[in-house]
Amino acid sequence: MNRIITFTSLAICLAALTACGSSSDHRDLQQYIQQTKARPAGQIEPLPAFQPYRPFSYSAMTLRSPFDPPAREEERRVQLSGKQVQPDLNREKEYLESFNVANLTMVGTLTKNGQLWALINDGQGGVHAVTEGNYLGKNHGRIVSASRSQLELLEIVADGANGWVERPRIIELQEKE
Repeated sequence: MNRIITFTSLAICLAALTACGSSSDHRDLQQYIQQTKARPAGQIEPLPAFQPYRPFSYSAMTLRSPFDPPAREEERRVQLSGKQVQPDLNREKEYLESFNVANLTMVGTLTKNGQLWALINDGQGGVHAVTEGNYLGKNHGRIVSASRSQLELLEIVADGANGWVERPRIIELQEKE
């Protein structure tokens, strides 16, 4: 009985293999392969010529560093340095020095004991009286002149080269319409 089962299973496998192998359904595939093989072979471009490495020679070693100011700028600083400007960093700050000058507005003036006082609105609801010699703004601005229509400030700002320069600024009276 064992032989009959083995013989039958062997016959079934042989029939299945013959059926798969004799199928002519792959004619289109065979035809495509033949057409592809019949095409002329393409040409491969030759490799580019080898360029040997040439090291870069840095010749700007003796030139000025791009991070140093030009010589003309240095000469100009030396000429302008006749007057050394520097803010007094040890001075006690006044209240209006905590505000940006652009946010401060002059809203009026008073005269008290013959001295003119300007009224400055700090933009936060407070109005403060200042006169010549008072400081205001974050850039060490000192009031050098006061009139009924404007205040003239002299701010001390950094020049970007470890120094300081004076910059004039004017705050004009803001009139309501």
